[in-house]
Amino acid sequence: MTSEEAGAGPSVVVTARSFGSGDADPAGLLQNAGLRVECADLAHDHAVLGEALPAAVAWIAGTSPIDDRHLAAAPNLKIVSRYGIGYDSVDLAAAARRGVIVTNTPGANAEAVADHTVGLMLAVLRHLVAGDRASRDGVRPPLRGRELGALTVGIIGFGRIGRAVAYRLIGGFGSRVLAYDPFVAPERAREAGIEPVGDLAGLARAVDVLTLHMPGGGSAVVDAAFLSRMRPGAVLINTARGDLLDEQAVASALAEGRLAAAAVDVLASEPATSSPLLAAPNAIVTPHVAAQTTQAIDRMGMMAAEEVVRVLAGDAPLHPVAVPT
Repeated sequence: MTSEEAGAGPSVVVTARSFGSGDADPAGLLQNAGLRVECADLAHDHAVLGEALPAAVAWIAGTSPIDDRHLAAAPNLKIVSRYGIGYDSVDLAAAARRGVIVTNTPGANAEAVADHTVGLMLAVLRHLVAGDRASRDGVRPPLRGRELGALTVGIIGFGRIGRAVAYRLIGGFGSRVLAYDPFVAPERAREAGIEPVGDLAGLARAVDVLTLHMPGGGSAVVDAAFLSRMRPGAVLINTARGDLLDEQAVASALAEGRLAAAAVDVLASEPATSSPLLAAPNAIVTPHVAAQTTQAIDRMGMMAAEEVVRVLAGDAPLHPVAVPT
């Protein structure tokens, strides 16, 4: 275990890779509250974390799984503060049974992920990676792109990140934007200048660019059937969760030319060395870095640390995703 300890008092285990690496000082906030910060195994290996969890009263966690065995090894744990918005990697039922509050940091990385999403759209529509490689090889292939403002973009999931992407597309590029989200009232989308779509099949048929911004649920949203409904020449962007895509179906659609391009920041298994998307043509894969800006790191770190201080002081968390009954 790589361990960096600061401060004295009850232990806060930190397994978030970029925690405290921005301009803000979330570790200092914890220390000022009388807590000791211990950086532990990022992969959440049970044996390695077994050294840190027994004394922990709080856990600021990255994206690796947290299961009942982890929680059983931490009898003093009061809170798992997820560093980020996703919490599908945490066994919420086990946390509730063991009296552990689980929180997240909603909105902290929305602007960063939205920027990255639009960046990936531009990269595939303007052939930026292929153009870079061609330039290095001394050739000038006819890489004709498409303007984002001339296209219809579909958004699946109209939460904070989906809305931030839509804002950039409408205000900055003039794109037509459609959105599917069964949990958002159509009127809310219309107020933002978005056209709500009531079913996924209709969205698939209507868009040139599809971008995903919904929580993972363990089953693919974009599978072979969905891809068969998409327009020829459509492109796919995923900066949400890897399990939203049937990666083999997407790779096949790219190889057959039914899908013009895809760009993803997340894969079903990470770190990935065997995903079919890594060898697929016209695919860009970035290493789960959409949220990695200095500003997002600062917001996530401070929000996660503030939740720890709040809960340990006996106050209710501001952003709970699971609270013991």
